[in-house]
Amino acid sequence: MAQAMRPDPGHSLFATDGKPHPLQDTLVGVTLVLGVLAFVTAQFDNLHLLSSWSGLIGILTGAYGQFISVTTRERFLLIVGLGASAFGFYLGMAHGGLFGGVISY
Repeated sequence: MAQAMRPDPGHSLFATDGKPHPLQDTLVGVTLVLGVLAFVTAQFDNLHLLSSWSGLIGILTGAYGQFISVTTRERFLLIVGLGASAFGFYLGMAHGGLFGGVISY
């Protein structure tokens, strides 16, 4: 029995529905980069400004990305980036915070 085959549109890493999602893909990339930056810099006490700010911005971009995400892959990568950003943010806050040492009381 002959059956018609559909052409494979190609599988993107982020889009499982076959449609492009440029905004969502950008938010995923930004969240992951900020999450890695916050996670790595949180390991050093003297980099608390960088880790807390990059973590905070990563949390905000990841939250907005979750709000507008379309596919499961986008949501999975956003959760990974959000977790790393939150870890970096919280350790950065524990080491001195967003303005620690910059603003004197």
